[in-house]
Amino acid sequence: MSAPAGPTALVKPLYTARATATGGRAGHAVTDDGLLDVHLKPPKEMGGPGGATNPEQLFAAGYAACFQSALGVVGRREGVQTEDSLVEADVSIGVIGGGGYGLAVALKVSIPGVDTDTTLRLAEAAHQVCPYSNATRGNIVVTVESN
Repeated sequence: MSAPAGPTALVKPLYTARATATGGRAGHAVTDDGLLDVHLKPPKEMGGPGGATNPEQLFAAGYAACFQSALGVVGRREGVQTEDSLVEADVSIGVIGGGGYGLAVALKVSIPGVDTDTTLRLAEAAHQVCPYSNATRGNIVVTVESN
């Protein structure tokens, strides 16, 4: 029996993003280049005031964008046009065992003009390529479906 796989190590880092947060969920986050500069507030569903973005929305936006790019990579490999594809990432936060909190992600993929079976096959292949998918695999539940 082989040993369990460890963390995925970068062979060659290509880019490093840096963001700084203050005040937690009711605070502020900014990237080192200042292009992302957001106030944070907990959503009403979690007892907060709402009215500003939250970490789950930021994660959902990043995952959806990254996954759509991965879909483009596998689409090009397979000769399938994915330029008009749409990826929706639903990120849920909730209580896990032991009283902590965890995330779950539902990825919904749509490729206009491409049948459901091909869309699902490409989405599953993108799930193997996407850095967000590779980072979350085995840690949280991520489902992939055709929209």
